[in-house]
Amino acid sequence: MNANGQPVALVTGTSSGMGLHTAVELARRGLTVVATMRDTSRSAALTDAATEAGVEVDVRALDVTDHEAARACVDGVLADHGRLDVLVNNAGRGAVATAEQLSLDEIRDQLEVNYLGPVALTKLVLPHMRSAGSGTVLTVTSVGGAVGQPFADAYCGAKFAVEGFMQSLAVVMLAHGVHVSVIEPAAVASDFVGNVARPEGDPADPYAAQLDAYLARSAGAFASAQSSRDAAVAIADAATSAEHRFRWQTSEGATAFVGMSLADTDGSRVLGVTRSWIESAPR
Repeated sequence: MNANGQPVALVTGTSSGMGLHTAVELARRGLTVVATMRDTSRSAALTDAATEAGVEVDVRALDVTDHEAARACVDGVLADHGRLDVLVNNAGRGAVATAEQLSLDEIRDQLEVNYLGPVALTKLVLPHMRSAGSGTVLTVTSVGGAVGQPFADAYCGAKFAVEGFMQSLAVVMLAHGVHVSVIEPAAVASDFVGNVARPEGDPADPYAAQLDAYLARSAGAFASAQSSRDAAVAIADAATSAEHRFRWQTSEGATAFVGMSLADTDGSRVLGVTRSWIESAPR
């Protein structure tokens, strides 16, 4: 049991990047942190960062696409710590490809990791939070959850879906004292980019020139990306804030980019901006 009565946070996807730094930052703020990852043999970077910060984290294995494992994980946290106050749905996976290049299995994979995984975990923690009359569910989405981007069809589709789910849920759970929110990073320097699936290069591909232009633009964006540590501070701020907002961002740039879409009632502004990313390709 949590003998100190500290709030308990469960964070997914903590082997690197934003998840790692979020787990450490929440622990620095006095929360008991259960940090999960698919493969705990990759936990050294997290435990080293926690040691350097002078905190401890409870590392546990969890693949968010394994819903029975997710149930066992939540049950284990409640059994061992006696409470669960904060869920940070951080685990995610990217994919770079447009519709014709995507198999249905690849689309399903994006939905499993970026949509169904967070939804399933949220469903598991809600009964406890509702009974306690308090709690926070914060899902790390992306500016791609508000702005559809070229060659991110499956990724943005899954992020749009999880934002719609959480926004619909948020107003219901407010009546039960539970805050449901999303936070939208823009480009963040992390291993996420290296883990993105992308189609094999084929000069005969009718989309090859557009994809090359998009990747060149993305390389520039990530060269000046927000650090994972800075993004994690924004995530921890949102997860521990007494103020309830549904939508947060991790930087001013992310706020401006998301705002462009939310105010774009006919969609022309977003398409004008994102079309310029692939304009160097012949039409």
